[in-house]
Amino acid sequence: MPGFLLHVNMQAACPHLGRVSVVSSNTRVFVSTQPVATIADQSPIAGCTFTLPGPKPSPCLRVQWAAPATRVFVNGLPVLLQSSAPLSFCLSPEQAPQGTPAVTVTQTRVTGT
Repeated sequence: MPGFLLHVNMQAACPHLGRVSVVSSNTRVFVSTQPVATIADQSPIAGCTFTLPGPKPSPCLRVQWAAPATRVFVNGLPVLLQSSAPLSFCLSPEQAPQGTPAVTVTQTRVTGT
């Protein structure tokens, strides 16, 4: 599925409005002066306040990306696309899926499939 390439300064949130960031090891390929995100990059989530009944804190901690690009690679790794988000999961400390991330801002010049 085609979509815009994600980069380290994209803006995304978990379903509970925690902020998703990307920690990339890519130092070679850039879009809008930012390193392109790949499937191997870490995507921690900060500021999620989700609580299960009880009350038991169960914040989203990281994004498990799914469906990366199939034709665009950086250093042999598939890049992440904006269209990857609806098929991905925000994970709790117990690794339970708690919804999908929503990408709100990214570059809009380079697309991939």
